[in-house]
Amino acid sequence: MAATTHTVTNQVPPLVGYDVFGADRALSEAVERHLAPGILLQARQELSTLGQAAGSAQAQEWGAQANENPPKLRTHDRYGHRIDEVEFHPAWHRLLGHAVSAGLTDAWGREGGHVRRAAGFLVWTQAEAGHGCPLSMTHAAVPALRTDPALAAVWEPLLTSHVYEEGLRPAAEKSGVLFGMGMTEKQGGTDVRSNTTGAEPLAADGEYLLTGHKWFCSAPMSDGFLVLAQAPGGLTCFLVPRVLPDGTRNVFAIQRLKDKLGNRSNASSEVEFDGTWARRVGEEGRGVRTIIEMVAATRLDCVVGSAALMRQAVAQAIHHSTRRSAFGGLLIEKPLMRNVLADLALESEAATVLGMRLAAAYDADTEEERAFLRLAVPAAKYWVTKRCTAVVGEALECLGGNGYVEESGMPRLLREAPLNSIWEGSGNVQALDVLRALQREPRALDALLREVGKARGADHRLDGAIKDLLTELADLDGVEARARRIVERMALVLQGSLLVRWAPPEVADAFCASRLGGDWGSAFGTLPHTLDLASVVARARPTGL
Repeated sequence: MAATTHTVTNQVPPLVGYDVFGADRALSEAVERHLAPGILLQARQELSTLGQAAGSAQAQEWGAQANENPPKLRTHDRYGHRIDEVEFHPAWHRLLGHAVSAGLTDAWGREGGHVRRAAGFLVWTQAEAGHGCPLSMTHAAVPALRTDPALAAVWEPLLTSHVYEEGLRPAAEKSGVLFGMGMTEKQGGTDVRSNTTGAEPLAADGEYLLTGHKWFCSAPMSDGFLVLAQAPGGLTCFLVPRVLPDGTRNVFAIQRLKDKLGNRSNASSEVEFDGTWARRVGEEGRGVRTIIEMVAATRLDCVVGSAALMRQAVAQAIHHSTRRSAFGGLLIEKPLMRNVLADLALESEAATVLGMRLAAAYDADTEEERAFLRLAVPAAKYWVTKRCTAVVGEALECLGGNGYVEESGMPRLLREAPLNSIWEGSGNVQALDVLRALQREPRALDALLREVGKARGADHRLDGAIKDLLTELADLDGVEARARRIVERMALVLQGSLLVRWAPPEVADAFCASRLGGDWGSAFGTLPHTLDLASVVARARPTGL
């Protein structure tokens, strides 16, 4: 029966049917800035195609379905045989297949590969974030495997393939594979040197049998895993395939799937090894050193993934405010709402610009850039991932009660937001990693200071913040207790310097005034009213709608 009590008006249509890449000025400008002219046109076409897919109703429906139908663990078949399989909704496979075909596991061997992949990861994550976990680990496994050229020759072409093949089969029978990672255990968590999983050498060189467990093993349906275990020579990195070359299943007992706050589409598991065949990667006793490049690459994905969540949340808030009327006018025309939106937009653009700068450093691969990354990656991972939850929460509030309802998509973004701050090392781990780099690798600080120094003299508030940071670094008394303070300032100075160099004046001015100049309150929406906030919001508004 038709409703007769009222007519539905003033409801905002969904943000759908647009090019997620082309509608993001900060991201598209970063791609133009960091890619060589010879590959720019092709990269932009690829990213625009991916952006249109990410902004489509179909991809958004896939994202909703993958989260409404989380993975299921099948430990045994009907006859009682152990199979340890994880069943995913078809939408998960469609998301993952589209991502792999778009090259989101292929960065290490093509020109501008890291910038192109990071931009694509930032775009496609806005459709659904959970399946980004296997994409990230597959991409990041490459540098660890390269410590063993023989292993890399076999696995790298499969890891970087643009073909997604679901199902457990020997790697030699597949055109593309996915990788996972298992480092932490019940008794130690981040303290991986307390791991108890043992590795017993076999007669064949480099082959071992593992016995033990992993407390967090994400993407357990993957074809292979890099894990840490205690060999006779100490903590060592190993490659554990799910299926052995003869077609038999390796011993990989999935005990249960984690019941997580967010990231519901992705399977995170607890696994047991009991005579599990493994191949050593790198030297015995150098497991952390071998796997650290993988960790660094996944940490960069935490930055880019958080930037993606921020961008989608801010785009939704601005889209809503542009079409929703209240108190005699559109929300976006209200000075206070404009202040909130501009503040959120600043955080989003700063995260995007920083994440893309880090990706460009990977592509350059010079000694200077590697030194820069040693400090910049953990500092960025610490700060950007922490800002994500605050940004998404405030953006949700811009939609009012509508934002608190599942159908808006905002609650899923909010549940996802804390994830990247925890995975690949929580805040304290990143802060301590920065301290270690400062103490052991003086070239890293030199490289960071040269980077921020490129903007010196352009803004007095940035100059003052650089001076304050140097003062903090000159005083090492009680440095561990001050580590978060130091890393926060480091990240803000780096973001400020990049925005001063590359962003429009109104964006750089607002960032420096608030984040570096101290003219800012304790919540979003407290920017100085004298700034050009309308231009900041207009720049962040999704274009093409």
